[in-house]
Amino acid sequence: QVQLVESGGDLVQPGGSLRLSCAASGRAFGSLVMAWFRQAPGKEREIVAGISRYSLYKYYADSAKGRFTISRDNAKTTVYLQMNSLKPEDTAVYYCAASTSTTIDSPPAAYATWGQGTQVTVSS
Repeated sequence: QVQLVESGGDLVQPGGSLRLSCAASGRAFGSLVMAWFRQAPGKEREIVAGISRYSLYKYYADSAKGRFTISRDNAKTTVYLQMNSLKPEDTAVYYCAASTSTTIDSPPAAYATWGQGTQVTVSS
């Protein structure tokens, strides 16, 4: 079993930046496809970005392209989400997810393991 712990969420002004981290433990990190999802109040959980096992492939939702960057450090068993030019509509709980057998653009149902989430609020 793998355990995921997110951190880095905060209150930030529009145009600001945040870096989210997701630390994994309990299983060979290099065998995991990783992704970031988010869920705003009253909305469905949606994928933000995904990354393949050795960072060869990355996926970004249209809302994230050009502003967010997903990366991973397999030695540190951590995946990151650098978020720049944040907008109020980015406000949500951000979740890290892991899977041993899915593609990087898969929907939430394809991921078996989730972190507890970290709140990102973009507001002036």
